[in-house]
Amino acid sequence: MAAKQRTYLCIDMKCFYASVECAERGLNPFETNLVVADESRGKNALCLAISPKMKSLGVKNRCRLSDIPKNIHYIVAMPRMKKYIEYTADIYELYLHYIDAADIHVYSIDESFLDVTDYLSIFNKTPKDFAKMLINEIADKTRIPATCGIGTNLYLAKIALDITAKHVSDHIGYLDEETYRATLWAHRPITDFWQIAYGTAKRLAKYAIYDMQGVAKCPTDVLYKEFGINAELLIDHAWGRESCTIADIKSYKSKSKSISSSQILFSDYDIEKAAIVISEMTLSGCQRMMREHVVTNSISIYVGYSKDVIPPTGGTIKMTVTTHVFSVISDYVNTLFRRTTNPKVPIRRLGITFNNVMDEGCEGYDLFTDFEKVEREKHLEHAVLDIKDKFGKNSMLRAADLQEGATAIIRNKLVGGHNGE
Repeated sequence: MAAKQRTYLCIDMKCFYASVECAERGLNPFETNLVVADESRGKNALCLAISPKMKSLGVKNRCRLSDIPKNIHYIVAMPRMKKYIEYTADIYELYLHYIDAADIHVYSIDESFLDVTDYLSIFNKTPKDFAKMLINEIADKTRIPATCGIGTNLYLAKIALDITAKHVSDHIGYLDEETYRATLWAHRPITDFWQIAYGTAKRLAKYAIYDMQGVAKCPTDVLYKEFGINAELLIDHAWGRESCTIADIKSYKSKSKSISSSQILFSDYDIEKAAIVISEMTLSGCQRMMREHVVTNSISIYVGYSKDVIPPTGGTIKMTVTTHVFSVISDYVNTLFRRTTNPKVPIRRLGITFNNVMDEGCEGYDLFTDFEKVEREKHLEHAVLDIKDKFGKNSMLRAADLQEGATAIIRNKLVGGHNGE
C-alpha cells in the first residue's frame, strides 16, 4: 500500500529580531525603520536584522551600519538574545496548542517545520487555512509577522517558503512535485534553493547548469563524478523529492559526536593575543565536557585572517590521551596553534572542535601522565563549575581572563555570540 501523502508547513518569523524589537516598542515593523546591531562595535558593526520597512527601502539584510544610506533615519536596537529566545518559546507553545511535539521540528530560532497531515481533518481545514490560522494567532499574541511554505515533503515546504511565498500576496506558498517542476525548474539563481551554496553553483556552472531543470536533465554519472555521494541528494531535490520525515529527524542518532565553538574577534589580533583567546576557548570546551561527563582524544582548530588576505589555517591533532582535563588538552591545542598559524597576518576568526567525544568512562592516559595532578585539577574544576552554576559564569575567573585581548568575560554575558539581555 502506498504511503500516505503528507503535508508539511515551514513557518518563518519575518525579520525576527527586528520584529521583536518593534513589538517591544509597540511599533509596526512594516512602518518602522529599525536595525538590530551593537553600536559599540563601531560603524562597521553587522546588522543582525533589519525591519521589513528597511528592506522596502533597498537596504540589504545582514548589512553593516556603514552600508545604510545616510538619508535613511532609523532606530538602532541592541541585540537581546534572551528576549528573542523567550519569543521563540512562546511561539513554540502556541504550536503545541494544535500540534503534538512529535510533529514539530524547530529548524532555527525563527523557523520551524510542522507535519500537519493528521491535524487537517481534526480542525476541518485546508493546509492553507491551517497555515493562516497559525500565522494569525502568532501575530495576535506576539505581534510578530510570519510567512509560510506548504509542501508535500520537507524540502518542498522549505522551497515554498524561501521562493514561492515571496511572490504571492498572502505570503503563503504551496508546492508539490508537479507544481515545483512546472514553476521553479527554470528559476535562477540556483543559489536560491535550499542547500545550494555558491561553491556548489560554481561547480555546476562548469557543466553549463544554472537551474534545477539542468540538474534534473544532467547525466547522473556526471553529477556523481563531480559530487560523489552528495549527488544523490542534489538529484532528488532537482526533481522535488525528499524521503526524510520529521519522525526520521527525531529518531536520528549520530554515530560520532563533537563539541565546537567559534568567534569573530572584535578587532584584528596578533598571534599572541589570539593565543590567549584560543586558550580561553579550550578551557570553556573542557568545562563543557566535564559538565556533560564526556572526554575527547582529538582536537581541531580554525584560524581566519583579517579581510581574508590569506586562506584560513588550522588542522587536527590526535592526542595520546582521552580526557577533558584543561592542562593536558591545552598543551596539544597550543602546539597545533603555533604550528599552523601564520604569525605575520592579523587574525579575526577562531574556532575549536573537540572531536570523537565519548563517555567519560573511556577516559585514559599515557605512562607519562601525573595522575595525582590530574585528579587534583579535576576536583578543582568541578568546584569551580559548582560556583559558576550558583553565582554566574563571571563569578570566578582566571588571571589569564584579565589579559589584554581576552574575551571570556565579555562572551560570558553573551547568548549566541550577541548581547544576552
